[in-house]
Amino acid sequence: MTRRTRLLAPVFLALLALAATAPGVFALSARYPSESLGARGSNVEAIQATLISKDYPIPFDGIFGVETRDAVRDFQLHHGLPVTGIVNGATWDRLLTRVGPGIVGMPVRVLQRELDAKRHSGLAIDGIYGSRTRAAVIAFQKHMGLGQTGVVTLQTWRWLIWHYETPVFNATTLCDYSVGNGPANWATSDAIGQLEAAAAVVAGEGHGRVAVGDASFEHGGNIPGHVTHEKGLDVDVRLMRDDRNQCRAATTYRRATYDRAATLALIRAIRATAPGHVKLIYFNDPVLIKQGLVQAYPGHDDHLHIRYCEPGYPDPMYRC
Repeated sequence: MTRRTRLLAPVFLALLALAATAPGVFALSARYPSESLGARGSNVEAIQATLISKDYPIPFDGIFGVETRDAVRDFQLHHGLPVTGIVNGATWDRLLTRVGPGIVGMPVRVLQRELDAKRHSGLAIDGIYGSRTRAAVIAFQKHMGLGQTGVVTLQTWRWLIWHYETPVFNATTLCDYSVGNGPANWATSDAIGQLEAAAAVVAGEGHGRVAVGDASFEHGGNIPGHVTHEKGLDVDVRLMRDDRNQCRAATTYRRATYDRAATLALIRAIRATAPGHVKLIYFNDPVLIKQGLVQAYPGHDDHLHIRYCEPGYPDPMYRC
C-alpha cells in the first residue's frame, strides 16, 4: 500500500460508513414483505383494496383472514402463480399497477393510503392523482434515492411497500418512551398493525396504554444499545404497572409496582393479534418463563422484547 493509498483509506472508509446510513442504500436491498394469514396493517389493506377492485368480495379491515387468503389463492391460480395464499414478491408485482397523472380509482387510493402510512403525507384518500399526490410521490422517490419522475412503477411500489412506519400514539392505547435513540419507533407495516391491535385489546380490558420503546430506525440498520432491532421486526414495550402508569415510569418483575396479570394479558394479546407471526418474546419473569410464554435473555427485567416474523424471510431469525 502506497503512502497516498494509506492516507486515502480512512477517508474512503468514512465515506463508505456514511453511505451505509443513507436512505437510498437501505432501499437498494428493499424487498417486498411476505403477507400471509394473521398479518395486519396498511400493506394488508393495500392487498384487500386491490382484490376488492378486482371483484373479490372480501372484508376491508386490514386483517389477513381466511377470506383474504382464499382470494389471494384464487388470484394466484388465475395469474399462473404458485397457489400459496401468501403474497410474496411475484404476487405483489401482479397485484400492483403503474400509477401516474391521469390515473384515477383504486390504485391511486392504495398509493395514497401507503404514502400516508409510510411517510405521513397527509393525503386525502380520494383516488385522484392530483398535484398533491404527485408531489408526495416525488418526495418519496427523492427520500429513497430513486428517479424523481412522479410516476409509480413497480420499482417505486416495492420501495413503498417495503418502507417501515410508526405507531399512532394517542391518549387511549399507545404511548412512547425514549431510551436514548430518539425516533426509533419504526417497524414493518405488519409489526405496527399487530402491536396497535394488541394495545387496543389491553386498553379495552382496563390495563392502560402500552408504552413502546425502541423498534428500529426508519430504514433499519445498526441501532445503539441493541444487537438486533435492525429489521423493523423487533419491538420493546414496558411492563404493565399496577397503577397503570407505564407511560411515565418503568418497573421490573421484582418490584411491587409490577402487575403480572396485566403483563400476562399484554403477552396474550400480542400473540392473539399476530397468530403465527410472533417468533419470540424475551422477558425474565421466571413465572411466565415457566408457563412457556416468554424466554429469558440478559437485560430484559423491565421490558418485553417482541420479535415478529414473516414466512420466507431471508434471515431465519425472523422467519415464521
